[in-house]
Amino acid sequence: MNDPKQCPVMHGGNTATGEPVTKWWPKSLNLDILHQKGARVDPMDPDFSYREAVKGLDFEAVKADLHALLTDSQAWWPADWGHYGGLMIRLAWHSAGSYRIQDGRGGGGAGNIRFAPLNSWPDNASLDKARRLLWPIKKKYGNALSWADLILLAGNIAYESMGLKTFGFGFGREDIWGPETDVYWGAEQEFLAPSENRYESLDDTSTLENPLAATHMGLIYVNPEGVNGNPDPLKTAAQVRETFGRMAMNDEETAALTCGGHTVGKAHGGGTGEHVGPEPEAAGVEEQGLGWANSDHQGQANRAFTSGIEGAWTKEPLRFDMGYFDLLFGYDWELQKSPAGAWQWEPVDIADEDLPVDPTDPTKRARAIMTDADMAMKMDPTYREICERFREDEAYFRDTFARAWFKLTHRDMGPKANYIGPDVPSEDLIWQDPVPAGNTDYDIDAVKAKIAATGLSSAKLIATAWDSARTFRGSDKRGGANGARIRLAPQKDWEGNEPERLQEVLAALEPIAQETGASLADVIVLGGSVGVEQAIEAAGLSLPVPFTPGRGDASDQQTDAPSFDVLEPLADGFRNYQKDRYAASPEEMLLDCAQLLGLTAQEMTVLLGGMRVLGANYGGSPHGVLTDRVGALTNDFFVTLTDMALSWHPVGDVVYELRDRQSGAAKFTATSTDLVFGSNSVLRAYAEVYAQDDNREKFARDFVSAWTKVMNADRFDLRA
Repeated sequence: MNDPKQCPVMHGGNTATGEPVTKWWPKSLNLDILHQKGARVDPMDPDFSYREAVKGLDFEAVKADLHALLTDSQAWWPADWGHYGGLMIRLAWHSAGSYRIQDGRGGGGAGNIRFAPLNSWPDNASLDKARRLLWPIKKKYGNALSWADLILLAGNIAYESMGLKTFGFGFGREDIWGPETDVYWGAEQEFLAPSENRYESLDDTSTLENPLAATHMGLIYVNPEGVNGNPDPLKTAAQVRETFGRMAMNDEETAALTCGGHTVGKAHGGGTGEHVGPEPEAAGVEEQGLGWANSDHQGQANRAFTSGIEGAWTKEPLRFDMGYFDLLFGYDWELQKSPAGAWQWEPVDIADEDLPVDPTDPTKRARAIMTDADMAMKMDPTYREICERFREDEAYFRDTFARAWFKLTHRDMGPKANYIGPDVPSEDLIWQDPVPAGNTDYDIDAVKAKIAATGLSSAKLIATAWDSARTFRGSDKRGGANGARIRLAPQKDWEGNEPERLQEVLAALEPIAQETGASLADVIVLGGSVGVEQAIEAAGLSLPVPFTPGRGDASDQQTDAPSFDVLEPLADGFRNYQKDRYAASPEEMLLDCAQLLGLTAQEMTVLLGGMRVLGANYGGSPHGVLTDRVGALTNDFFVTLTDMALSWHPVGDVVYELRDRQSGAAKFTATSTDLVFGSNSVLRAYAEVYAQDDNREKFARDFVSAWTKVMNADRFDLRA
């Protein structure tokens, strides 16, 4: 049994060294991203609701326990200066800092830093220790306190303990239970690979590959030593501006976060790094999930090793004060190497009293340092002007930082309706995409009758409702039909929304909203319901489309228009729309859209088949409309797709023609997005279910269920 070839159980297939199906057939569509959050990975009881559980949490007791933990230094991982504040801030920061605005993925809203690859990124070295320090608190409060909430709260409490008045805190983040396979972190096969792998040109930071925000695989933001490890503050400033911008931060917020983040704590590179072991995912089982074991640590805080940069940014690293600006602008700085050999900036002729105390031995003074990103705050004209304003007005700096920190740690929670707890700020912030409460006291049937009387086709009503709702992203809980922002810039002008058709429909629906007291958002969704019910009736069935009123209408003043640009659909397989050609195939982009909408593979299948026969394709395209009964909610798409009397033939780049096998007569056309439901073995299994003669009504029921799910995706007020 010592020979693994003779082992009677599988080798490799149950570890990361196994070979997935896509290794053998790389063009096969991988549906895993639509299955990852199913019940099969969730250990909680089926009726468990974290949002209900956290409401019963003793919030003040948790905060008191965190305050106590911060100064309870443990021998196995001693705190710098006897205070874990810097470590907990870094844990919270790096948990939240993986967020990127392009697809809304990453961020701290699900506790994803517990899993690979984030738990083993070089930039997250030693943060595994921070989470183990928090374990007693998590263990004590159990199901009422998620890891996601605890990690970010720990950073908040750390700042408060160091003298910052934070802006507030919202509980309500639900944990995931495995790695997020839907997040693309980059194509590199090694950590910290050169930036060139992510840019078309390093001279143009805007060419950083979308949807990425960090400059290297394994980093949260930028290389602290400079671009590709070569110090040049002005070049680093350009990368800082781009990467923070892709996290939804403007220049002022970026400067505040950089300065406020380095006002406390220190960087660690007191040794050479040669004694540091592998990251958690590569460590032996005896390490029990910890990584970066340091045989030279000797239980001394000043011998910790993370980035390789060594030193503190201020002389009082446990106080949130103006010391960062005093050192940055009060001294000239020169390049030096840390004990680990990393580039860092150190002050010229600094006075002893301005040096920080050693984190282990209070009788000694230690290094004061700045990273290349810190020097960018001094040398980039825009950042310097902002920092000078901060330096002159401490209250302004504190408020700006507190708000930016709140945004950083809450950006992926979506609207304020998702916040729970006593410390939720009363102020509505524009990045929360606020929507006023909608009216529920109106006659729904009367509204539907008025919509039907407009003479608008079912296809136009359905397409408008779909376009309004499809912007929802479960990743950061933005978008959706609530707010009726489809009538505002920029959405009203998006190519995929067919502006001419959209304005025709809105012109007919807006008077109905005004006459009945319903919000336009509700009327748009009800219009889709009317269209679907008409299609169900045309198919010879009777099935109502569920509807819950209460959506509101957002104003231009409540809408940060530029931040909605990233929600524009570049492709929508459900309407057979593709704005341009992309590196990803149309089928892959369909999966991405479905996953962001929170759909399962089965729901994606039934929705696409239904949208085709409803005639809801972009621009009225005939591709994939595999029926002679357009406008009736039939299962014809699946019946035709699985009919072996017919065969498909390519007639264009992604267009195919359906021909009768005997006569050769052409019947229909379709795209690769349609045909994948017959070619992919998993999707074909679903298609065959819906093609069965006994499942015509099931198809309609399942379509209505999936349709309603999309229409209500952003109705956080309907959730527990």
